Amino acid sequence: MSRRRKVAFRGGAAAAGVALLLALAAVWSFAGPGPKARDGEVTAVVLERGAGVGRISETLKDAGVISSAGLFNLAARLTGSASQLKAGEYEIASGASMASVLADVRAGRVVRRLVTIPEGWTSGMVADALNREVVLTGDVAEPPEGSILPDSYEIQRGETREAVIRRMQAAHDEVMAELWPKRQPGLPYSTQAEAVTLASIVEKETSVASERPRVAAIFVNRLRKGMLLQTDPTIIYGLTKGRPLGRGIRASELAADSPWNSYKVAGLPPGPIANPGRASLEAVLNPPSTNELFFVADGTGGHAFAETYEEHQRNVARWRQIERERAGR
Repeated sequence: MSRRRKVAFRGGAAAAGVALLLALAAVWSFAGPGPKARDGEVTAVVLERGAGVGRISETLKDAGVISSAGLFNLAARLTGSASQLKAGEYEIASGASMASVLADVRAGRVVRRLVTIPEGWTSGMVADALNREVVLTGDVAEPPEGSILPDSYEIQRGETREAVIRRMQAAHDEVMAELWPKRQPGLPYSTQAEAVTLASIVEKETSVASERPRVAAIFVNRLRKGMLLQTDPTIIYGLTKGRPLGRGIRASELAADSPWNSYKVAGLPPGPIANPGRASLEAVLNPPSTNELFFVADGTGGHAFAETYEEHQRNVARWRQIERERAGR
């Protein structure tokens, strides 16, 4: 072999060696331990919706969870993951390999945060709950009463409280759009707003799911007969906007002139007194056919129902006896 060929061979071998070392270094950087968390055992990273692989790579590098944005970008493209990366919030363990970070983002292993709105909460309670969620941002105005659908909603770090409210309202509108066309004919209310108002009363009157249709039917029967609804939750809403009263209703409050006083004002109150769930909405839009007009607590968490005032008075007497016995304990 000539001297020139020997030099060329050695140069090629050296270049191949350097390339091999660089390849091994890249493999180690990708598969080996990643950077340590700057604070604690995990690092929270939010990948925005619509971000491409380049922006995602830079976000992860800036957060300190990968050592090289370029290598992450290249690996995502070579593995076919570039178009499959999922937005959301991730918690990356300290020292996690770039390979595991890529696998997590590709699989969408996001942090799931839920805010649960129980049936019968007022809109003020909903706003309070969202204001307590520290991962959300921005201010939120109290939404109109009855405009949201109680449910569990997934929220993301950095999402605005107003955006969450809009999703809750969209869910309510979707349910009403489904149920309203299927409503029973001849109901004593003609608008969706009136149906939501009655559903909110049903929601506040019973926590027993099986009783909702029966309670709804009683209020529908009363409206048809022109009877007063005589429901305590409407009075409480007029006093506290639905916050717990913390005491019994006073005789003066039952006698007070108020649009929310269903013991004096016939028909429905001015608007909803809470946010009803789907079951209560279904109950008032398709109530069962009954002759019942009265109900009172029965001491078990449910109610005793009656068609006549005389029967109702007997049920009330039993409930008063239960109250006296409980007070004497």
